[in-house]
Amino acid sequence: MKSILEYAQDVFLRLNNLMRGLTPLFIPVVLMKKYILFIAAVAGLDQFTKYLVIHNMELYESFSVIEGFFNITFILNPGAAFGMMADLNEAYRQLFFIIITIIAIIIIVSLAYREKQHKLRLFSYMLIISGALGNLIDRIFIGKVVDFLDFYIGKYHWPAFNVADCAISVGIFFLIVDIIFFKEVKSADKA
Repeated sequence: MKSILEYAQDVFLRLNNLMRGLTPLFIPVVLMKKYILFIAAVAGLDQFTKYLVIHNMELYESFSVIEGFFNITFILNPGAAFGMMADLNEAYRQLFFIIITIIAIIIIVSLAYREKQHKLRLFSYMLIISGALGNLIDRIFIGKVVDFLDFYIGKYHWPAFNVADCAISVGIFFLIVDIIFFKEVKSADKA
């Protein structure tokens, strides 16, 4: 069994190899070096929390953090958000999600580079990229995404999620805020 340090080194080596293999596609990211550390930190936090769950819990094991509201529950999600597409043939599903995630990351990196003057939007893109990268690592090396944050009220459970999903959700929230509120301010300045 690997130590936490060995696992962290392995994750960062995998991230480095993944980025090196895709370097021609990520030239804009190289030009924005100060954001790479942020992306690595969020994706690293995601992988670290998943490491703790994988190495300290059995699959489907659960323990209460806040009784009646929040559990840590080890789940492997073969699908997308809320388990969508979980019933597809595993080989096709894996290939589909890996390709779609890589394409999405490339598009978001391109948008981030073109819109780098919009700080909130750039921050949003970095969060989305971080989350996508965290879940991509799971899909490549585990074949499924590790989910463990389980919120519920009574018998009604929100689908389990992870730190990467949080990063994506918060990134999308800030992106919507930026587009709705700050775009209007910028267009009013031009008038």
